[in-house]
Amino acid sequence: MIDALADIAPDFARYLIEFPFGDIYTRPGLSLRDREIATIAALCALGTAKPQLKVHIHAGLNVGLSRDEITETLMQMAIYAGFPAALNGLFAARDVFASRDETARNIATATPSQPQYKT
Repeated sequence: MIDALADIAPDFARYLIEFPFGDIYTRPGLSLRDREIATIAALCALGTAKPQLKVHIHAGLNVGLSRDEITETLMQMAIYAGFPAALNGLFAARDVFASRDETARNIATATPSQPQYKT
């Protein structure tokens, strides 16, 4: 994101990082898991932030959210943001989960096997 904005709004790119991650995410009171649940829910409810939603679904997985917790969070949005927003969120999650599965498969097949020693 920073590189993408470098030629048009480099200061804005800096604000995108400094304010949320320097000022808000570091506050006490909520764990990173809780913050990611709230962020995933908010981005899903917006319905206009699919790239950012995918980033935060990845982040949620990285801070310990399970796929089921993310899926349930997105399904909960059907009540408050509508079925289209929840459906779009679920499709974004499906994309992220598939991407992570593919990455894991690629790593597993690219890792050389351990040498077998005869004793």
